[in-house]
Formats: sequence, structure tokens, C-alpha cells
Amino acid sequence: MRNILLLIFILFFISCKEDVLPKPKAYLGLNYPEKTYKKLNLDRPYSFNILENTTIIDENNNWLKIKYPNLKASIDITYRPIKNNLNELLTEAEKLVFKHTVKAEEIIPKDFVNPQKRVFGSMYEITGNAASQIQFHITDSTKNFIKGSLYFYIKPNYDSVLPAVDYIKKDILHLVETLEWKE
Repeated sequence: MRNILLLIFILFFISCKEDVLPKPKAYLGLNYPEKTYKKLNLDRPYSFNILENTTIIDENNNWLKIKYPNLKASIDITYRPIKNNLNELLTEAEKLVFKHTVKAEEIIPKDFVNPQKRVFGSMYEITGNAASQIQFHITDSTKNFIKGSLYFYIKPNYDSVLPAVDYIKKDILHLVETLEWKE
């Protein structure tokens, strides 16, 4: 009996260590490469700077795809010449944005106006689990119209793709700032 009490007494003191605490939440540590831009080197009615570590897929009708292989994402660029149909092109671009309202939590517009370079347009940041997190259109209002959409090749989960969206959003803003129309 005495040995049992001694054993219980020893076990009691051995087992009373520090309190066990749950592990703190871990956060995803994403490292993105330093940004270096180069001029788009294709014969198009437009030109702009793109991130060097992207892949360009040249498509018909002056369209192109700017791929981010490491992020499983792309910016799809469509080009249309204006032929007395600017209102139709703008309406079509906005319809595509607002198709995402089913899944979007919020759609945040941002306008671009640069009269010196004849660059006018809008960017729409779409929060929530929508298929595209950023859509934009740019025009010179007389001859050229560009529409762009950011897509990820994964099931949309806004919280997971948000850091990549922010990374690519800066490239889209740089694209708009460096856009030049060719005569």
C-alpha cells in the first residue's frame, strides 16, 4: 500500500508540467520574385510593359494571354477596333463584370484617365469567390478598345488567392500606366 501511495505521489509531480497550449495559427508565407518589366515585343495596335517572368501566348485578332505559370493565373487580353460601336463595347465589358455578382461580395471600380496618352478606362476589383477577381477595359475612345480579365486555374477561394491577386493587380496597373496606342 505504501508503494502504491508513493507511486501515485511521484506520478502526480511528474505529470504536472507546464500547461499545454494550442499551437498558434500558421500563416502562408508566399515569396514573390522582384518585379522587372519589359516592353511587349509583339506587332499590335497597342504596346505596354509586362512582367519579365510571365509567358506570353500570342493569339489571333491582336488578343493575347499573359500567363503566370507559378501562380496558375493569366491575364486574358482581348482587342477590338472601334467602328462606331464604343457604347456597345463598353456595355459588353460591363455586362461581363456584373455577371460575377452571383458569387461576388463586392465590386470595386477604379477609373483611368490620361488625356495626354489617350488612355481611358476602368478596372473592377471583384471580391469573393468569383471566377475572375479583376476585370478592366481601356480605350482611346476613337479607334481602339482593350478588355482584360484575371483568371486563376483553380477553384475560386478568395482568401487563398488574395495575395496573388494583389501581386498581379500591380502588374495590371503598370500595364495601364505604360499603355501606348500605335498609329
